This record gives sequence, structure tokens and C-alpha cells, in this order.
Amino acid sequence: MKIISILGSTGSIGRSALSVIDMHPDKFKVFALGGFNNVDLLLEQTIRFNPSYIVTKDLSSRKQLMDKLKDLNLDTQVLFGKDGYGFIASHEKVTTVVAAITGSAGLLPTIEAAKNGKQILLANKESMVMAGDLLNKICFENNSTLIPVDSEHNAIFQVLPDQSNSKEIKKIILTASGGPFRDYDLEGLKKVTVEQALNHPNWKMGKKISIDSATMMNKGLEVIEASHLFKLKMERIEVLMHPQSIIHSFVEFIDGSSLSQLGNPDMRVPIAYALSHPERILSGVEGASLEKLPDLQFYKPDLKKFRCLDLCYQSLAMGTVHCIYLNASNEIAVEAFLSGKINFTQIPELIEETLLKAIAADVSSVDHILEIDILARKETNKIIKKMI
Repeated sequence: MKIISILGSTGSIGRSALSVIDMHPDKFKVFALGGFNNVDLLLEQTIRFNPSYIVTKDLSSRKQLMDKLKDLNLDTQVLFGKDGYGFIASHEKVTTVVAAITGSAGLLPTIEAAKNGKQILLANKESMVMAGDLLNKICFENNSTLIPVDSEHNAIFQVLPDQSNSKEIKKIILTASGGPFRDYDLEGLKKVTVEQALNHPNWKMGKKISIDSATMMNKGLEVIEASHLFKLKMERIEVLMHPQSIIHSFVEFIDGSSLSQLGNPDMRVPIAYALSHPERILSGVEGASLEKLPDLQFYKPDLKKFRCLDLCYQSLAMGTVHCIYLNASNEIAVEAFLSGKINFTQIPELIEETLLKAIAADVSSVDHILEIDILARKETNKIIKKMI
């Protein structure tokens, strides 16, 4: 039986993971849940799964949960903050960590899980974007395994016969729905609203990843993540628009063969595979009925319209510092867009200007990564003040 800690249990990935886990009580035991500030949902999850520990944002939400648990006669321990996340990611009883915290906040607990030899189900792509080389090194040194949860990377993971044999791979192709604005022109993008950007046509996701999907930053971050996960140079990683989100990625081999994974757009499918690997289990999702599928479309993305995707390729070419700047500036830009400080087309403008401040350097420690992240955020906030 796998003993599981979920980092980000109240988010979309965390909820989907718990849905799959709930179907297989003989295979999985929830040891700890880490939420953020959704106290009510974290309480519901605690009542249902009876974890030994839960983690919340701060002392205030911790007190709320402790009071509610006391009234219910539940003895679950309540922790808070980054130390709490690190604790449940590294606890000796835990075998598997679902790393599903959004953004750079997920880096430290993911590193802790790796240092302690855990099986990591990685849904936090920002950890790989910021610290891919370092995270791979720590995993290798501590016999920790990474299994990707993102639908595209999970698809590649499923079809590769040997995860380490990259010489047989000619290239990998990540598919992208294109989000809600795939058919907009540049002028139309200038007028989009927050509500429109959050309304993804195919996937149900949180606010941050929904905006990233609308700008195609999400796909660019996935390119960077794929380069680290599968040890491929960026010239061997392509992106194709695929509005139907049925085929989740392709692997093209040197012999001319291509393999792909297809299925309905539901994150329970890759989560179930990651949880049960190398076996397969029920996910609660029906298979795609091939005879009922619409015509499947594929075409190259317009990098002039989706500049964030191009900025990701540029950052990957420049190295780790630029990838850290890219991620930090994007997080700030998305927050600024959601709060109405900047418009949609200013997101890539802000990121591009911030990247001009990045200076390439060797990065060898988590502390160094966090220092660069702080500098990048300061630079981005300075630029925002000039823009508004």
C-alpha cells in the first residue's frame, strides 16, 4: 500500500487525486493533506480521509481548523506554512508525494521529498522550470523517482518503452489546446477580460494555470519541464496546436514510428497512471469513443500571437537564471492581470522586459535559486509601476 502526502489537496489536481484514491482504499492511504486557505474544503477532506496531518497557510487558518477538528473529536495534527509542507513531504512513513502546489511555492517541499527518497508525482512544473538540473541530481543521489502528472508529460512517460533511452527518440511533440483565444487575432487579444481568460474550453483548472493556458505560457513551461524530465535538447521538443485535447502528446522515433496517448481531457487519467505505475487502475473516466470523436486538428502555434511560448524557448536556450526570471515574472504578471493592473497583452511584454535584466550564471543550490527568484520579482514589480 502506498502512503501518500498531497501537497495542494484543495486545488484541482489535489481534488482529482483524492477522487482516484477514494476508489482504491486497498491500494492507497492518505497520510497528510496540504491545503492553502480553503479551510472549509480542507476540513471536508480531513473528515473523509482521516489523515494524520494537515497543513494550512498560516496561524489563523490553523486555529480555525484546530477548533473545528476538536468539535468533531478528530485527532488530526494541524501544521502551517512552509515548514509544515516540508514535514509532510519528507515524513518517514510517506512513500509517495503528490506535488501539486501551484507556482514557485511548490519548489521547497518537492526538494524535501526528493532528499528523502520519495516517489514524487510531479504536477508542479515550476519546480522543474526553476531547478530542473538540481532536482534531477537530488533525485538521483537519494533514489527518489519522478513521475510526471501533467497530461502531456504523462502521455510521453506512458509511451516511452525505456525512459532513459533518449537516443532512440527523434523528437517529442507536446499538444496544446490553444486555450480560449486560439482563434483571436492580435487586436482581439488586447480586449480580452479576466473572465474570458479563465474560461478554458476543455479543462477545469485553477486561476493561475488557466491564465497560463490562455497565454500559452503553460505550454512553454511544459517545454522546459520536458527538457529536464526526458533529457532532451529544446530542438527535439515541438508544440502542436490540437484544439480537441484528445491526443496528449507524440513521441517520434528515429525509425520513423510515432507513438501517442489519447483519452478524454480529464486529469484523473494521468493521475491514476502516476499513482499506480507500473500498473493500471480505474480512474473514474470513460475511454474516448473513437467513432464519436470530432475531426482532430493539428497546426503550428503562432509565436507572434502567443509570445509567451517563444519567450520560454528563448529562456531555455539561455539557461537556468533566465528560466527562473521567466517563471517569477510570469507569476507576478498573472497576478497583475487578475487584479486589473495590466491587460492581457501586457503579460508577455512585462516578462520580456524582465528577462532583459537576467544575467546568465551557474546555479548550484536551492538558496541561490531562491535569491534569483527574489531579484526577478523585484525587477518585475519595478517594471509594473512604470506600466500603470
